[in-house]
Amino acid sequence: MQEPVTQPVFRFAPSPNGRLHLGHALSALRNEAEAARLGGKLLLRIEDIDPTRCRPEFEAHIRDDLDWLGIAFAGEPRRQSEHLAEHGVLLDRLAARGLLYPCACSRTAIREAADASGAEPLRDPDGAILYPGTCRALSGAQRTERVASGEPHALRLDMAAAIEAAGRQLSYVRFWPDGREAEVRAQPARWGDVTLARKETPTSYHLAVVADDAAQGVTHVVRGEDLEAATDVHVLLQVLLGLPTPRYQFHELVLDESHDKLSKSRGSTTLAQLRAEGLTAREARLRLGFPVPSGPDAEHGEPDHHGSDRQ
Repeated sequence: MQEPVTQPVFRFAPSPNGRLHLGHALSALRNEAEAARLGGKLLLRIEDIDPTRCRPEFEAHIRDDLDWLGIAFAGEPRRQSEHLAEHGVLLDRLAARGLLYPCACSRTAIREAADASGAEPLRDPDGAILYPGTCRALSGAQRTERVASGEPHALRLDMAAAIEAAGRQLSYVRFWPDGREAEVRAQPARWGDVTLARKETPTSYHLAVVADDAAQGVTHVVRGEDLEAATDVHVLLQVLLGLPTPRYQFHELVLDESHDKLSKSRGSTTLAQLRAEGLTAREARLRLGFPVPSGPDAEHGEPDHHGSDRQ
């Protein structure tokens, strides 16, 4: 089990690829509540590694929605896109240990190969077809030639080799709002050879989140239960790279009328739309099960969002 931390650090880390919805609000408010419960601080991180979908105007909308909710963050936000070189250093460390290989297989090619086999393909925890390791068999010379040729490719983690290199059983501490903690065994093998970088994006969610949590000194990660399985990969990378493993908490998801989780890609109702319809920040907090903070604005239906450390 991990030793108790003395200065808890939390973070809320949205991607500026659309407007926030109630699911994001729940996650931000849970982080705020847990940071307050443990006497920690809350940081804001903008996860903007996708250059095709992330836009500055969406970041501005995120800041506006968080101000409206009354959530105060310590210091300036960290933007992942400004730290790609740091991610690259960690990627090089994994490559130097022979744990990465270039892969030119597209998602379409992987799906077509699975269909052609006639067998039901193995799938990862998110339901995607598990990569069969086609390019893993390339020789060292073939890998070098592929990279040197400029052929578009991703860099995949050789999962079996990585688990062996970790050299020990992988686990993390899960914590709950009522103070309980439990050690959870990580099972990264169920993800197969995950992608850690692409030609157009020299990092990935898995690598960037691990790198930035360490850089920001994050000790407690609070996020949706849909990311619980991904924690297995993150713990593996933390061990391989000699980075600390935070404690993790996974909260319930906000569902729509069809009992599907809210999603930007599905066009779920945004906080901006709810605000336009008259929803107040006080009502949003109460709807999601969080008390309204005290302050001069509270009795007027809006939380006090003029925290001194809000930038």
